[in-house]
Amino acid sequence: MNLSKSVGQVQDKPLQIGLIADIQYADKEYGKSRFYRSSIQKLEEAVSYLNQESILFNVVLGDLVDEGPKDLAPILSRLNELNAPHFNLLGNHDYPKEYQNKLFKTFEMDKEYYSLVKEDWKFIFLNSNELSSYAVKKGSKLEKEYTKLKSVLSTEGRQNVQDWNGGIGSKQLRWLEKELNSADKKGLKVIVFSHHPFLPENGLETLNNRVLINLFVKHKAVKAVLSAHHHPGNFEMYKSIPFITLEGMVETKSNAFGYMSLFPDKLIIHGQGRMTTREVSLR
Repeated sequence: MNLSKSVGQVQDKPLQIGLIADIQYADKEYGKSRFYRSSIQKLEEAVSYLNQESILFNVVLGDLVDEGPKDLAPILSRLNELNAPHFNLLGNHDYPKEYQNKLFKTFEMDKEYYSLVKEDWKFIFLNSNELSSYAVKKGSKLEKEYTKLKSVLSTEGRQNVQDWNGGIGSKQLRWLEKELNSADKKGLKVIVFSHHPFLPENGLETLNNRVLINLFVKHKAVKAVLSAHHHPGNFEMYKSIPFITLEGMVETKSNAFGYMSLFPDKLIIHGQGRMTTREVSLR
């Protein structure tokens, strides 16, 4: 993936964005309700479907694989068959057991977190794994920040202090606030993408979700937040911001993917398989 390339010349309204969450492919036997090998066939079906739509670009919201990058090649090869560009996020399962520097490059990403502007919309792609047990380098500043955050949350009795959850570091938070301030000044509408959800608080939310939620609410540019991680999907409206958790592809015998149509005053998710179709008004 190259952020410098064009995201297409589609002029049709509304803007349409392909959505794929939690492919979580692995060449191994099924586990309870997770059908790891079947994700290849499901992804091929999704690519074929999305290639028939007028998609501006596609977003893959993390967990492309189940056990780190060793199984990544067949997933990337199929994603690269999409007619429109695709932009990836890392999920907790994408990380190997041993720390790997600049893992994002392995996943064809230019940066760990980034933004993209198209017409009067800004799309922000967060790295919600930044502060986590699986992503920080031992002895690093991020490890110290993660340890401190984990201690505070544990003292508060938060249920999201789990090894599969992550948080957003102070440097990324400063970057995010600058991005939102800029969007406010330019009159841009913002869609935020992350792997870990922020709401509802069910134990799977981003570690410092409340800090992020307060930041989103503060900026009128933020119109919606889309996440993954919680395979059954979810939805919560908080102070006029829809927090949408997309259903995961790996955990269904059918499929789960779709695309989003963006209008000035609403968004529509056109779900396929288990992905929920919904229409949401935007503040």
